[in-house]
Amino acid sequence: MIIKRLNKTFLIIFCCLCICSCKGNLIVKWWCSTPNKQFEEQRNLLLQKIDSTVIIDAELFTDSIQQEIDGFGGCFNELGWKALSVLDDRKRNRILSSLFDPENGVKFNICRIPIGASDYASDYYSLDDSINDYSLDYFNIDRDKNCLIPYVKAALHFQKHLKIWASPWTPPAWMKTNNHYACASSKNNGLKPEFQGKEGINQIRLNDTVFHTYAKYLTRFIKDYEEQDVPIYAIHIQNEFNSCQIFPSCTWTASALKKFIAGFLGPQFEKSRVDAEIWLGTIERPSFENIDTILSDKQCIEYIQGLGFQWGGKGAIDSAHLKYPALRLMQTESECGDGSNDWKAAENTFALMKHYFDAGVNSYMYWNMVLDETGKSSWGWKQNSLITVNRKTNEITLNPEFYLFKHVSGFIPAGSHKILIKGRFSDVMAFITPANDLIIVSVNVSKIPKLLRFKVGNKIIETVLPRSSINTFLYYNAG
Repeated sequence: MIIKRLNKTFLIIFCCLCICSCKGNLIVKWWCSTPNKQFEEQRNLLLQKIDSTVIIDAELFTDSIQQEIDGFGGCFNELGWKALSVLDDRKRNRILSSLFDPENGVKFNICRIPIGASDYASDYYSLDDSINDYSLDYFNIDRDKNCLIPYVKAALHFQKHLKIWASPWTPPAWMKTNNHYACASSKNNGLKPEFQGKEGINQIRLNDTVFHTYAKYLTRFIKDYEEQDVPIYAIHIQNEFNSCQIFPSCTWTASALKKFIAGFLGPQFEKSRVDAEIWLGTIERPSFENIDTILSDKQCIEYIQGLGFQWGGKGAIDSAHLKYPALRLMQTESECGDGSNDWKAAENTFALMKHYFDAGVNSYMYWNMVLDETGKSSWGWKQNSLITVNRKTNEITLNPEFYLFKHVSGFIPAGSHKILIKGRFSDVMAFITPANDLIIVSVNVSKIPKLLRFKVGNKIIETVLPRSSINTFLYYNAG
């Protein structure tokens, strides 16, 4: 190999990165994204044997296997499909392929769908807005057939094994104490201040008739979606059950959720022979107390197969995982930002990914995969998206967070495992794939290049990460 040192920091190596071992040819490839250039293959890399004089920044232990990875995804929302619908078939399929095709792009394989309106629905609706319809005679998914289901089926065209989980933002308004879709009052949603809810107080009506009807409501949702050839593999019972919002929301106490799961939803799923899993989610507060109140009930935990965390819930994962290690963990909604869609947002999302994967999650969900150029919800909150569609010009923009996911989920299929890393450099994650390839994802958030040395077995991977960069290293046959 010929090495030319340009200065004390830069090490540029012009070589074929191919070293013989007992398991065949070990090859390292490297892709890099910066604010100005995205996903370019790099060559300034050295793979060498261990040298005791070299300082190691991070050691990767391929024999220290941690949690299995179930996958990555985002959420199907009405405003996303509305943005996609302004495009012709060719452009729309190009976007969907970049999100779902298992051979290209970010390769999403698990996604979320709202049950009724989310904050990125066009407006409020539930699947039964007929007041006091306890027999669910007027239950229907007609609106979803015109929007959400076409969105899902368009994705299924590219990823036939896509898994869909679902969660409600609110039950039908008539099942709630304030007879309104929202919890918090605003001048735009018509909820009077005197009917506003509060965290720690149930907005769901606490009577058995409502609980029984709501359990049947969720069951009907699953069965009706199955009839549309969209199977639902899991239900997360309530989006952010502590949060009182101006958009669709409903606060629950832990004791009410426990009663609903153990006494109504679980038994209803069994009676109706519903195969969908029940997950306790989405948890958006750092307190473990509410989680433990629910899971410590022996009857309740028999029905729960996983825990979903987002936002402040990241502070409760460690305690939950320690006490209930058998439950699978999901990061259910990556923090959505303020519509900036900038490089800083991608760096922040990487930090979130690392936190959640270090805490043991098996899957990681983005929020809005596609939005229009405004990024605004129907309730006025401007948020980020992986892809922006300009409705006026039909221009498509792949935002920095799209490339972050291409660097992560684009290389880490379901069935991969996270591995242990030790060292002074912390902005790095590593995974072993089912093909026994090592995937290293690292960022450099500083404004100067960074010389790094990763130790893998008896080899050192040495490189200089460009400033403000996202990097993926693919180490073939590393086991």
